[in-house]
Amino acid sequence: MISVAMCTYNGAKYLPQQLESIANQTVPVDELVVCDDGSTDNTIEVIKSFAASCSFSVAIHSNIQNLGSTKNFEKCLNLCQGEIIFLCDQDDKWREDKVEKQLAYLNAHPEKDAVFSDAMMIDNDSKPVGRTIWEEIEFNAAMQKKWLGGKAHEILFNGFVVTGATLAVRKSCLARLMPFPTHVEDLIHDAWMAMVLSLEDKIGFIAENLISYRRHESQQVGFGSKTEYVRINDRFSRPREEKLIPIKEKADKLHGMYLLLRELPFVPREKLIKLYLAQNHFYRRASLPENRLLRISPIFQHVVKGYYTFSSKDWWLPAVGDLLE
Repeated sequence: MISVAMCTYNGAKYLPQQLESIANQTVPVDELVVCDDGSTDNTIEVIKSFAASCSFSVAIHSNIQNLGSTKNFEKCLNLCQGEIIFLCDQDDKWREDKVEKQLAYLNAHPEKDAVFSDAMMIDNDSKPVGRTIWEEIEFNAAMQKKWLGGKAHEILFNGFVVTGATLAVRKSCLARLMPFPTHVEDLIHDAWMAMVLSLEDKIGFIAENLISYRRHESQQVGFGSKTEYVRINDRFSRPREEKLIPIKEKADKLHGMYLLLRELPFVPREKLIKLYLAQNHFYRRASLPENRLLRISPIFQHVVKGYYTFSSKDWWLPAVGDLLE
């Protein structure tokens, strides 16, 4: 049995295209479970209209209180009956063979509990923007080789790669993943699922664009917001404390993640060593002394040990920044 877990919130504008793409799959799904998080537009009406004419079961659950995306997906996944569950956003479009491709992968790899894919990014008018998600996050051939070599967790320690909208999972693995944590910033449902499964080497990927991923400013989570980079002049004129804030925040996130993963009895402790070292590296960066001369020794030590690669692949940039700013 194949289920689709869709979470909605004021998504009426793009829902018809997403629902149509689910209905047009070469391998049909058996049920669509929708958990709406308190929409005030006509999202529910759009789904009910679709349910009246589609060939599979559609169950609509309206939350009395807003749960947020992570807990809403937790609820939705638990309500699904299928052995295989496809996570689904409200504003994308599936390629017609998405279910077929991912189902075939899981059938061919019984040792894996999940599989994700790349996605073509589209704009508000459903036109390709010329880049894929993997290009955006630099999940390139070298990273893919590292993932296949059993180092997926190390990649995820440095940044999130798996987009939930492309993810298919076995229902049997959910008991190990829930409840989803919500107290570590940015560690939303898909990031948590991917992290835990990667530590077990139970998540694979398909290097194809199996969905069109819509990028827009109103999306709840994802690539909609743009990062504002600090200008060179600002780096030397801003208060030092301002520079240290994001470094301390990064350290706290890694620490929170480390504590969560350390509590899972099935996670090998040796796989958490680099995460432990990374959190210590960012805490050390955040506590460097005001005096630049006194920074030289600790920065040099972390450069020699290779710890600045936790900060950037261009490790010398944060190292120089820590020394001068």
